[in-house]
Amino acid sequence: MNFFDSFNFDPRIAAGVQALGYHEPTPIQLQAIPPVQQGRDVMGLAHTGTGKTAVFVLPILQRLLEGPRGRVRALIIAPTRELAEQIHEVIGALGQRTRARSLTVYGGVGMNPQVQRLRDGVEIVVAC
Repeated sequence: MNFFDSFNFDPRIAAGVQALGYHEPTPIQLQAIPPVQQGRDVMGLAHTGTGKTAVFVLPILQRLLEGPRGRVRALIIAPTRELAEQIHEVIGALGQRTRARSLTVYGGVGMNPQVQRLRDGVEIVVAC
């Protein structure tokens, strides 16, 4: 049994959870995912590698399944380029069956490719 089933994620999201090998939620996930699913603000503190990114990415993916596609519906702000890229990768892995598209946006690189990707349609922007 996968203990993530208790969060009632859409099967397409559950497939991403299984693909990453998540079987049992960590304490931060158990405590934070339910209020995030309810649309409440959450502040949490946990060690590196405890699945904090999944705490907010999974509910975002769930909400994106309902409603229009091809326009920005979620903005995630990260403090560093490296963390923004890491979050983008987690979105891709967890959302692989949802067809949700994400983009990282940051300075120091060509602006035109980023603008073109926005024009092509993404649902999640991760910026720093």
